[in-house]
Amino acid sequence: MKTTSSVQTQFLSAETVAHLVNTQGIASCLRGVADYLRDDYLRWEAFDKCARVASHSADGVIELMPISDGAHYTFKYVNGHPKNTALGLPTVMAFGVLARVDTGVPEVLSELTLTTAIRTAAMSALAAQTLARPESRIMALIGNGAQSEFQALAFHHLLGIEEIRLFDIDRAATAKLMRNLAHTELRLRVCGSVHEAVRGADIVTTVTADKTSARIITPDMLEPGMHINGVGGDCPGKTEMHPDVLRGASVFVEYEPQTRVEGDLQQMPADFAVTEFWRVLAGTAAGRTDDRQVTLFDSVGFALEDYSALRYMRDSASALGLGQLISLIPEMANPKDLFSLVRPSAAQTEVVGKPQKMSRVA
Repeated sequence: MKTTSSVQTQFLSAETVAHLVNTQGIASCLRGVADYLRDDYLRWEAFDKCARVASHSADGVIELMPISDGAHYTFKYVNGHPKNTALGLPTVMAFGVLARVDTGVPEVLSELTLTTAIRTAAMSALAAQTLARPESRIMALIGNGAQSEFQALAFHHLLGIEEIRLFDIDRAATAKLMRNLAHTELRLRVCGSVHEAVRGADIVTTVTADKTSARIITPDMLEPGMHINGVGGDCPGKTEMHPDVLRGASVFVEYEPQTRVEGDLQQMPADFAVTEFWRVLAGTAAGRTDDRQVTLFDSVGFALEDYSALRYMRDSASALGLGQLISLIPEMANPKDLFSLVRPSAAQTEVVGKPQKMSRVA
């Protein structure tokens, strides 16, 4: 007789991940995710890659982001609905799965809303470590919504940024950021316009939410040696840069086929030259070549980054003994007899696989 094979999945709730981040500290998490990102980008050619699958509507977008390295497969479900805040909902909500390729067993089911904010900021900082001038100390932060604090802290802890110049058309968003980061060593300066925030900045980060073809950064704002971290232009019809900004910079992307459709790169002709960031890390392409070069990281978010973040959260949660083991997959004595779960006799018995706390790792 076949023995029952128990399949349990590690579940990381939003509360669990928040507790994990508070336990380890946001700086440690940002550094840790950045390290996992670097390791995985250096394995770029091991991954089976594709652009995300998107379903667009007048109100926003819902996307699936899959990737596999042959041993594990991950996907993230994520939305982007700028109007959600008026309904008391986050603009971005996400969850994801990490599964074994050899069996298809889902090993981890995790929230990815908070995790995505951390991985996006860590990815921005990782790119800037290569593309920005090493002595950069001042950053303009255009857009002060849900992602903004994570960006500010990532650049502070991973690059040594000391001053953040803030601008948002929503003054309440800027006030929220000021409250949240009041305890840090960062100098926070509220500016009255994009021009004021950008003038003299070493790095410019744009992380706006409106789904419009905007031109927030214009060519007259470019200064020699500036690095631009463009995060908010991340779906068709949603941009932040004037096309001449891209023409005046060396442009770096995560996954070119995806960025040409979704990033600020969507405004440019098909033969406009860009460099995939993994090549810079691998040493097969140049990043910043001199102190006067203007660099632009046209970041739209890529599935490899979610794979890295899921691995980091899985490993950190296991080390801390956090999370739950859940029975996402039915447990059967005979794996060919799925109907046994709903036979009258089965309905009268206790359900197998009741959720339980993970045991703490010694």
